[in-house]
Amino acid sequence: MPIYEYQAEIPEKGCKICGESFEYIQGVGEKALSHCPHCGERVKKIISWCHAAVIDPSPEYTRVERKIAEYEKAGMYSHAAELADKHSHKIKDRLLKERALEDYKKAGYDLDSTPTVDTS
Repeated sequence: MPIYEYQAEIPEKGCKICGESFEYIQGVGEKALSHCPHCGERVKKIISWCHAAVIDPSPEYTRVERKIAEYEKAGMYSHAAELADKHSHKIKDRLLKERALEDYKKAGYDLDSTPTVDTS
């Protein structure tokens, strides 16, 4: 359900809640509020500032992700681990490194006794 923001039409007349802006959860099909649920003063819907960031992964990252997923789906965990490990070092991605370690474990590697595997 979306969160909408409202404010008193005349902020000086509103209560502490609607004199500033307040958020209200409503269904998309619900009618907009016309009065403050706290004091009954007339309110208007206001436009919210969107504070979101969209990160578009690089084509290389997308290609590597797909290849790792293919290896995992085929049960080729050592291949998936090696690719994820190599790429995690290149792009400094901690989550991808953790995925590589999980794939190494699935491939049967004993990470506690393998000094060549970097777990940082």
